[in-house]
Amino acid sequence: MSLAPVVSDSRDSGRALRFALRVPGLLVHLLLALPLTVLAINPLTRRLRTPAGERWDHRVIRWWSATLLRVFGMRVRRFGTPMPQAGFYVANHVSWIDIELMHSQKVVGFVAKAEISRWPLVGWLASKAGTIYHHRGNNESLHGVMHQMLERMNADESVAVFPEGRTTDGSTLGVFHARIFQPAVLAEAWVQPVALRYGDGGSAQTIVAFAAGESFLANFLRLLGEPPRVAEVHFLEPVKPGAEGRRRLAEACRDQIARAMDPSP
Repeated sequence: MSLAPVVSDSRDSGRALRFALRVPGLLVHLLLALPLTVLAINPLTRRLRTPAGERWDHRVIRWWSATLLRVFGMRVRRFGTPMPQAGFYVANHVSWIDIELMHSQKVVGFVAKAEISRWPLVGWLASKAGTIYHHRGNNESLHGVMHQMLERMNADESVAVFPEGRTTDGSTLGVFHARIFQPAVLAEAWVQPVALRYGDGGSAQTIVAFAAGESFLANFLRLLGEPPRVAEVHFLEPVKPGAEGRRRLAEACRDQIARAMDPSP
């Protein structure tokens, strides 16, 4: 999968207006949604269920994430269905907003770099949603992360990873590291690939992605002024780990995501 690089136009005359209109919307979202979210994710209420059987805290997190995406002018389109049972989800990765896009449809415990825990707002919500943090370059941390992943799947909780290992510039799909699939193999858990696309046919993939050297705050503020666009979540065909092991599993998931990301008809 390869997309032609597209860059955000800093000369866009509507950027300042969109930013001015969305900042109040963001503040209203925080003032109204934050108290409800805090209430929903505390230990006393997290056991509650909606009439549809969904955990109450998961429903509120999905609502929070979907509303935040709307504040950013993103219209979410979902294709396919998340697995009904707990399992292992893998997705491509270009920006912090990938987590919000995924959580707007399915709340899972992501594996993410430890720095995210310090990001304003997003880090707090990610922690409350059960994110497992990994310190890059630390093998001891990786062993601990994989142990937590296995424990959660054995406890019938869903886990999600970005198997590229880091954000990309959005123009290509990176290599999927097979090692991170090992907990799914050990737990014999179903694995569902998820393709995350921005813009029609993925045309805004490189815009949403972190620019070279761009910080979380800079990306957050830049996206707040971007034109409205579609954000797609493609839940693809689940894969059951087989005798071929983690490497074949990683390849099968990457192949599905690459096909879904392909902008050609």
